[in-house]
Amino acid sequence: MITGAVGFVWLIFWFLLYEVPARHAKLTKAEFDYIHSDVEDTAAVAEETESKISWMKLLGFRQTWAFVLGKFLTDPVWWFYLFWLPDFLNKQYGLEGTDIALPVALVYTMSTIGSIGGGWLPLNFIRNGMSVFKARKTSMLLYALLVLPIVFAQQLGQVDMWLAVFIIGVAASAHQAWSANIFTTVSDMFPKRAVATITGIGGMAGGLGGIMLSALVQKQMFVYYESIGQIEIAYYIMFFICGGAYLLAWAIMQLLVPKMKPIEL
Repeated sequence: MITGAVGFVWLIFWFLLYEVPARHAKLTKAEFDYIHSDVEDTAAVAEETESKISWMKLLGFRQTWAFVLGKFLTDPVWWFYLFWLPDFLNKQYGLEGTDIALPVALVYTMSTIGSIGGGWLPLNFIRNGMSVFKARKTSMLLYALLVLPIVFAQQLGQVDMWLAVFIIGVAASAHQAWSANIFTTVSDMFPKRAVATITGIGGMAGGLGGIMLSALVQKQMFVYYESIGQIEIAYYIMFFICGGAYLLAWAIMQLLVPKMKPIEL
């Protein structure tokens, strides 16, 4: 409740302080020019003040659905790590209380590597002559492949728990790198004034995917396998889902948007 209440405090400051650059009273000309320093067409600067674009119009583009489905398929995996990692450590290795803290902390410490460094690889590709769109997709494919070893988490965990923790940490880090890049595909494909809306639609899709997966996992599969004393099978299935989700999302995105074609609105 306290954490939720803090969100309302943030919301007050958002309404008081936020405004688009073109209408921000406290933004200096130098700051405004810097924000728009990447704009090649001066007409694009005026886009911020143009009429809003409807959701229905944006949903008519395959590029929108590429982002939405990519988020829908991969965001739930992150929520799975958030909610079920402590349960996995408890059910598989008998860890309880503060014993769970260190392995969980290691997983999320590792995830920061991908979160911060996920943009380095495509940038390096671009600096070596690769197009932006190809660099982004190539990087996302490599990050998707880095998640695959999670299907062996339980087998490795039978050797040593920390091997399972490490593999899950690598997958979590790869997710954050994927996430950093999938957000950027929106600004690659759409004009500035549509980016926030499409990002919001994709975020909603990711949240709905998380709800659906949680309902399936918590109320169906996990409950069933725990009732018959075979909870490890449920985790085998989930790790296979986690491992395949990113490759499936990448394939769908590639099918929907095989080539870079910026949208004109």
